[in-house]
Amino acid sequence: MATLKVKIQEDIILDNQNYGSKRTLEISNITDIYKRIVTCPASNTTTVVTFADNVYDANSNLDAQNSKYIRITNLDSSNSVEIAVVGAATLYQVTLAAGQSHVLGSADGLMLAEADTSPSFGTMADISSLQVNPGSNAVSVEVFIASA
Repeated sequence: MATLKVKIQEDIILDNQNYGSKRTLEISNITDIYKRIVTCPASNTTTVVTFADNVYDANSNLDAQNSKYIRITNLDSSNSVEIAVVGAATLYQVTLAAGQSHVLGSADGLMLAEADTSPSFGTMADISSLQVNPGSNAVSVEVFIASA
């Protein structure tokens, strides 16, 4: 077992004032790492990872309950990608500009997508997959997941 240390740091000085920030998150009892770089073909949606209740449910699934930290990073230097965080019945999408990352906690009970602007703060669902659409350019993404 090991402890994953995640450091997020912003460095900026504006008008001689330091507005930088550094945050460190430590996640203990990590036993598994999933790291993958995937080239997503232009004009196609690529499933870069799938989750299930158990790792043995299907080929290539990661255990949603055991995942503790999820990061997906757009490795392209100029093109954006759209990522979809897909649950059993809903999804949400975000755009990652070149070089940007989207960071999540455990895939277990993580998401609730709604079609209005009034959050219900209802029951969260498990993530079933992460999917990437690079638009008209082939783009590589990195997926990093730490599990207990």
